[in-house]
Amino acid sequence: DFLCISLVNGFIQLRYNLGDKTVILQTFQKVHANGNTWHSLKAGRAGNEGYLDLDGINVTQKASPGMNVLDTHTDFFVGGVSSLNLVNSMAVENEPTSFTGCVREIVINNRELKLTVTDPKGGANVGDCDGTVCGYTVCKNNGTCQVENSGFSCSCPQEWIGSTCEQSIHCSQNRCGSQALCIPQPTSFSYICVCALGWSGKYCDSKIEFFIAKFVGSSYIKYTDPYYGKRDLQHSRISLNFTTNQTEGLIAWMGKGEDEDNDFLAIGLANGTLKVVINLGERISVPLIHSKYSTCCDEKWHFVTVVQNQTCIKVYLDEDLILFEDIDPQRKYTALNYGGICYFGGFEIGRKVNIVTTGLFQKEFIGKIKDVVLFQDSKKIQLMKAEGYNVYNGNYGN
Repeated sequence: DFLCISLVNGFIQLRYNLGDKTVILQTFQKVHANGNTWHSLKAGRAGNEGYLDLDGINVTQKASPGMNVLDTHTDFFVGGVSSLNLVNSMAVENEPTSFTGCVREIVINNRELKLTVTDPKGGANVGDCDGTVCGYTVCKNNGTCQVENSGFSCSCPQEWIGSTCEQSIHCSQNRCGSQALCIPQPTSFSYICVCALGWSGKYCDSKIEFFIAKFVGSSYIKYTDPYYGKRDLQHSRISLNFTTNQTEGLIAWMGKGEDEDNDFLAIGLANGTLKVVINLGERISVPLIHSKYSTCCDEKWHFVTVVQNQTCIKVYLDEDLILFEDIDPQRKYTALNYGGICYFGGFEIGRKVNIVTTGLFQKEFIGKIKDVVLFQDSKKIQLMKAEGYNVYNGNYGN
């Protein structure tokens, strides 16, 4: 499998092969060869349907039946490769050659790559395209960079301060407590504090403990499984209790949630019904509608268990078996390689649920979660010992 973007006779080409055939897309217009014009390029695919967009002009390859998962498991190269032998003969039109020019602001699956000296795994013959210490976006939030004898300085817009305009003036003298995040509120010339797990209060200065986690939106818990290295990943299990009055929300996500080829097992709500999605190596969505009418959003406690036995999935809701399905009788992928990471309620601040889950779930969970058990463990996981923000004590009330 491969996916390659290249410059061919002045046109941009996107080529990809998911294991059965090579798809080729090419822009309608040429790029300027004067070296003074920056171009905006977007390229990718949804399943086996590709798209290529140069400066707002889009080319789309309609999908036809075939394979729909890009399975590479290699490094990502920009501008060239360490050895031309790595380039598939179908990935380029002519003999492969390295790119000459400038590249900036590369975003892969909604995550920007840091094109610095230290962040990439390696490289050769690459310099600063700007030619100065200012480089690209060294000054944040639309700050203006000036070259100085000792380096550079940033001239910041009115509402930002700091050496790189990284701090809002509204948070410059904030009172947010231990590990809290300060979120500026420009319209009210103020700020709010988002509390780290185990803290509450307006300024996150009150220590709390809980056994029931209350999620209020923009909340998440990230739990790292200490026993991941000893798990039998062909036989996974997760169970928990939840209560909510919402019809949408991500309850739990077992998986790293970083790249589209990461394995995962997810539990959530969609249109008022329980939805379970599992990916063991190919993106396979299994939505569950257990009845004609919703029973999940009535503010009562519900007990859900998902059991994965290789490709056979069982889902129990309130101890009733509501699904028993073999998602891949061919047994191509049988293990849940979730990386030892479990998210509850959502993802890190700034990572939208609908984007990370590619639309499988629409929003963060609002409600309560308790009694989470992984695999056949005899003890519930201690949510208080995990990482998280904006999660509160749900021990009181229903």
